[in-house]
Amino acid sequence: MKISPITAALFAATTFLLPAGLIAQDDHQNGDPHGFEFQPDSLVLSRSVYVGTASTVTIGETLPLGCQGGLTGLTVNVPTTTGGTTPVTVPCGIATDNGEYANVFDTHNVFNNANSDGSFGITSPIFLDNLTTDGRLLGTLPVPTDQIVTSFSSKSELALNRSIDGRSITFMGYRGGIGCGGSTVSPTAPNLLDVSASNTPGVCDPTNPVITTFISNPVVPAAYYRAVAEVDDDGHISFTDGNAYSGDNGRAAIKGANGLYYMVGNDNSGNLSKKQMSTTQDGINLANATGSELLYPGLTPPPIPPNIEMIGRLLFSGDKPGKDTNFRGLTIFNNTLYVSKGSGSNGINTVYQVGSAGTLPTGSAADLATVPITILPGFPNTAASTSTAFPFGIWFADANTLYVCDEGDGALVTPAVNGNIADAQSQATAGLQKYRLINGTWVLQYILQDGLNIGVPYNIPWYPSPINPATGGCRNIAGRHNPDGTVTIFAITSTISANGDTGADPNKLVKVTDRVSDTTLPTGHGLLGRFKTVRNAGAREVFRGVAFAPGDSDGR
Repeated sequence: MKISPITAALFAATTFLLPAGLIAQDDHQNGDPHGFEFQPDSLVLSRSVYVGTASTVTIGETLPLGCQGGLTGLTVNVPTTTGGTTPVTVPCGIATDNGEYANVFDTHNVFNNANSDGSFGITSPIFLDNLTTDGRLLGTLPVPTDQIVTSFSSKSELALNRSIDGRSITFMGYRGGIGCGGSTVSPTAPNLLDVSASNTPGVCDPTNPVITTFISNPVVPAAYYRAVAEVDDDGHISFTDGNAYSGDNGRAAIKGANGLYYMVGNDNSGNLSKKQMSTTQDGINLANATGSELLYPGLTPPPIPPNIEMIGRLLFSGDKPGKDTNFRGLTIFNNTLYVSKGSGSNGINTVYQVGSAGTLPTGSAADLATVPITILPGFPNTAASTSTAFPFGIWFADANTLYVCDEGDGALVTPAVNGNIADAQSQATAGLQKYRLINGTWVLQYILQDGLNIGVPYNIPWYPSPINPATGGCRNIAGRHNPDGTVTIFAITSTISANGDTGADPNKLVKVTDRVSDTTLPTGHGLLGRFKTVRNAGAREVFRGVAFAPGDSDGR
């Protein structure tokens, strides 16, 4: 794979831009992108590094860049489906801090800006670390930043999923497209503001405050595809651009046995009201370009759709259209698609089956629109779940055993209680939940938490101690069977902290072994049921996804 000079420079920058010792994992930099190959029986960890500087954000500038109207907002008249217009106020934020990452030398923290800009994020490079199952680095594949980037600190992005045939892994990111109403292609590069909340070229929302992600004259309305990247065992990367998830982020993609991509994500960071979502064409477009999506590999979209193939619809009474399908995790098991919802105030936080058992959804847009989305029996099924359940990664050990990572509610308790900053909800339910299918109903057996140290802050070299994070639960997972009837599950941790955006917290890759047949919490079995840290993120780093390397043994 050819690596651009920009990527090579960024790859080196994570070592040389920082004081000695700031990157805790020096061997992250040992990977050689030339002649790269994932090793058999190994892991792949998706990682991003913040490479911004103080000048990335200027205190006092409007956020998002190009937003007009100031704090009171600019009124935009949006056409309605009946031929008139409806007024929508689009407010802006103001940068309260510069672009420095939180450090021990001063009090600046770029992610303080998240308090004034709900869309705040900065694009950053993607690295795929090839690891042994004990965390030793085998090599690193830097993903070309002129081809695709992620957003720092969007914590729900960059999940990794191994294809059903085992030959590749997939993730999602941002690729520049033609700006809304213009002819200029938005750049794909690191250190661009608010790309994760930008429009897609095919779904342009005039009430989205993200006007531009880069300084331009005249101002160019930015637009970015939510793209799927597929990586084979030799590190070759292909990209497919999609128009779904305008105004928010694509979170995860998996390649089914039918060769098609299945994705999850969320859209709409605009300002249309619940009523306006159904009375304007812009709102209707947004409500039908989110949730679970189908994407055809290699299909190139024009500036307008296709490449929006939404699967199924959910709208619970009183909710804003398009927000009940705010999905984050997904998996395919026995040729059936499953997704999770664990954030947002709308809908039901739970685990869903998408389509009929044994059949992956396909067909025309009309066919896909009618695909049923059903809650797995026994999982939460009421609106109260939005404050009690936060499912993320899901993995089937077999047809009767399901593991679900719950990331916790993220609530910070201050001052700490007996040294713990997690609230009672996270301490009770966050972690790796184990369910068994009993007489047609999924029944929670126990929650694996030992070793996660939920709520207990940990230290990070060259990181300011007042915002030291604690593990809050877990997000994306990958699991495999062992010969002795146990399974080992690898997970990315979530965090709790006083940081302006907890998605920017350095987190961990952990693993735990559990006996599949157990129905009670393991005790007296040594390390069985106890989490072990495999890898720690350093300052300026975040971990996002984990999968078994393409081309190795089954791993399911």
